[in-house]
Amino acid sequence: MRLSVLDQSPISEGMTGSQALRNTIDLAQLTDRLGYHRYWVAEHHGGPMLAGPSPEALIGPIASATERIRVGSGGVMLPHYSPFKVAETFSVLAGLYPGRIDLGLGRAAGTDPMTTHALQRDRSKALPDDFPEQLAELLAYFEGTIPVSSPLARLAKVLPGRPETPEPWLLGSSPQSAVWAAELGLPYAFADFINPAGAEITALYRRDFADGVRLDAPRTVVAVWALAAETEEEAARLATSSKMAFAMLRRGRLIAVPPPDVAERFLATEEVALKRRTIVGTPGQVRAGIDAVAKEYGAEEVIVVTITYDHGARRRSYELIAEAFNLPSRSSTTRSQPTDSSSATSWDASTSVPR
Repeated sequence: MRLSVLDQSPISEGMTGSQALRNTIDLAQLTDRLGYHRYWVAEHHGGPMLAGPSPEALIGPIASATERIRVGSGGVMLPHYSPFKVAETFSVLAGLYPGRIDLGLGRAAGTDPMTTHALQRDRSKALPDDFPEQLAELLAYFEGTIPVSSPLARLAKVLPGRPETPEPWLLGSSPQSAVWAAELGLPYAFADFINPAGAEITALYRRDFADGVRLDAPRTVVAVWALAAETEEEAARLATSSKMAFAMLRRGRLIAVPPPDVAERFLATEEVALKRRTIVGTPGQVRAGIDAVAKEYGAEEVIVVTITYDHGARRRSYELIAEAFNLPSRSSTTRSQPTDSSSATSWDASTSVPR
């Protein structure tokens, strides 16, 4: 089973967005050496917690700073964009880093309604709900399948990165995304850390998958929230930061990731009921939990989202998980970027993963 990484360039209390972005490069370099398969960055807008509004701007620097790991979007929120512009951008990336670029695509806004409005070029009306049409057009640019009678047909021939193309993925956490992925014959990444009841949805995807349209067989990846530390107690303590941040998000209050001592005091006095799966504990416990989720979903790959206040703790978690799974680590000539370990961290804004 392959292990991969989903990173949203999180911002901790006392940290700048610039530090968070440098931490993303640092973590990508580390997980490349550790033997993780792919590194995805997400798209979130208009909040104080996450420094990653444009995965297309981060993918190039990450791919340049690493050697082997696949790099991609987890994902691009297509309703905000022209399909042709996305095709051009990811064609450039694929041309520069052949065989390493993924294009994960989602339907959600990645933010709140007001910020969604601010992102629109035409603010006189709501965005059209035409995601399937957008997706079909985008794929047609890469595949050269736009009808010759269409005035857009010539554009597929002039994508700058040709003959290289990115690998498209559909991301989701609902049955509708599974239906589209199956119909289009696309690989499918499901966000268990948003919806832990997705096993039946991925089963639907595999059952209805259109063999031979783009893949010979369905490919299922599941994204899980996991955190490992040397002891169960330390892992539980580190996990309090994300629990508090997520609880505040559900109340409509966006905050930077708090330190564990602040989060522990908050959780001791507030009633917090979070309906999501977390895999927290020692390396052995986390491996058992990840294996169980992969089996439940029928997934051949797990993408790990890890959330801590301190960047060093997040790095260590990925190291421990890699060791637990005996990933084939490799030496590297790349150099890590400097980080501020006193305030570096990670956080996931799960409301913005595509649905």
